[in-house]
Amino acid sequence: MATGEINKLPPSLPPYPQMILSAIESLNEQNGSNKTSISKYIESKYGQLPGGHTMLLSHHLNRMKESGELVFWKNNYMKHDPNAPPRRGRGRPPKAKDPLSPGGMTLSPTRPRGRPPKDPNAPPNTIRPKLTTGSGKPRGRPRKMARPSGGMMSGETTTTSTMAGTARGRGRPPKVKAPFTEMSVEQ
Repeated sequence: MATGEINKLPPSLPPYPQMILSAIESLNEQNGSNKTSISKYIESKYGQLPGGHTMLLSHHLNRMKESGELVFWKNNYMKHDPNAPPRRGRGRPPKAKDPLSPGGMTLSPTRPRGRPPKDPNAPPNTIRPKLTTGSGKPRGRPRKMARPSGGMMSGETTTTSTMAGTARGRGRPPKVKAPFTEMSVEQ
């Protein structure tokens, strides 16, 4: 719908912003008036309204809200009161913006993201000796030690792999394939 069609009202009707403001004033609700009560008041007072009345009402309410003539709070519209404290909506309030310097420039130059590059002219760092904690133990997890031979079992019971001299690997051993033998087909 074009803006020219929105503003076409019968000649006897006042403009929508005027009708909306008069409805809010005459309803005089403490927390403001919602769209339905404003619409019912306008219909009862002015009688015959254009076909797209609800769309026109929504359009003008949004326009008046954006221009600051009306305040929208908890689904209600009320007239803007310059003496009233500003109302907060839900959620965390936005951060306050830092005021700019008089020239409009920021106070400090913007830095690039990430770690700054090393200065090639800087002297090399001297290697510092490692500090000991005094406990005598090395830091971290201890190294894995080889299994002691013998252990809890007697020396007589040894496995076949240790007798052969090769250590058994982890996991299931591979399947041994039978050697292929050639057979003659003659009878």
